[in-house]
Amino acid sequence: MGIFGRKNTDETTPATSAPAAVNAGLAALSGDYTIDPSHTTLGFVARHAMVTNVKGAFLDFSGTLHLDGGDPARSTASVDVKMDSIDTGNADRDKHLQSADFFKTDEFPMMTFRSTKAEALGGDDFRITGDLSIMGVTKPITINLEFNGSAKDPFGNERVGFEGKAELLRSEWGLTWNAALETGGVLVSDKIKLNFDISAIKNA
Repeated sequence: MGIFGRKNTDETTPATSAPAAVNAGLAALSGDYTIDPSHTTLGFVARHAMVTNVKGAFLDFSGTLHLDGGDPARSTASVDVKMDSIDTGNADRDKHLQSADFFKTDEFPMMTFRSTKAEALGGDDFRITGDLSIMGVTKPITINLEFNGSAKDPFGNERVGFEGKAELLRSEWGLTWNAALETGGVLVSDKIKLNFDISAIKNA
């Protein structure tokens, strides 16, 4: 059962019928939430030297969600990320990523995401589209999200959780640095895979 809707399980209903109704029980989740950085991961994966994956994450960020169980299209998300918090497990590589070859964090300290559209896909799945701004370039990106549930933690916080995935071509945001390999190909892939594990706390 998804946060924004559910599939129609009545096999007698034609596939072309109206969209499945939103579960009324989800209305309790409607409201404003703040992303909990200590229990959230904003990660990415890049192909390195054509043969392996390098994983990383941003460690310093903030964000908010507005969830509308009655009208999924009115749900929104906003995230701000400090670019110099990039962490790939290697200090030299992180410094290179912060440099003018890549993110130019001295000039462009923040990356932002602002949602523009939310869609219920049925079950636990939905899709959110928004504007991703990196180094002064803003382009749309679509994220597929899965609702992981809701719970009250031992401290009385009402939480919701999501997992998300997306892909982008870094060159579309002006991230074009690379190095050719003697065996053919390049050092860093243009395609970047994004993965998110999000925990958000309902505002009082």
